[in-house]
Amino acid sequence: QVQLVESGGGLAQPGGSLRLSCVVSGSSFSDYTMGWYRQAPDKQRELVAFIRSGGSTNYADSVKGRFTISRDNVKKMVYLQMNGLKPEDTAVYYCNALYVNWSWGQGTQVTVSS
Repeated sequence: QVQLVESGGGLAQPGGSLRLSCVVSGSSFSDYTMGWYRQAPDKQRELVAFIRSGGSTNYADSVKGRFTISRDNVKKMVYLQMNGLKPEDTAVYYCNALYVNWSWGQGTQVTVSS
């Protein structure tokens, strides 16, 4: 059974930075496109960034230029470096593979507030 464990969230001030990590177990990893999603209160979960197996990346317009997704296929980890944080980035952040039906992890809370 695939397990996804996210970490690295917390409280940040506007303009600050956080680095999220996600470790995958119970599955191969390197062949999958991996994404970071977020869900704010009373909103639907949205995909904010993804990275293909070959390393190419895509970002939602709302985070482009501020967030960077990366992966380590040996460690089976995916990262999200978040810079220039804004209050509207406040959400629970999840990682998951695209195009497959993996269960969701518990997520990690990111709160951006002064």
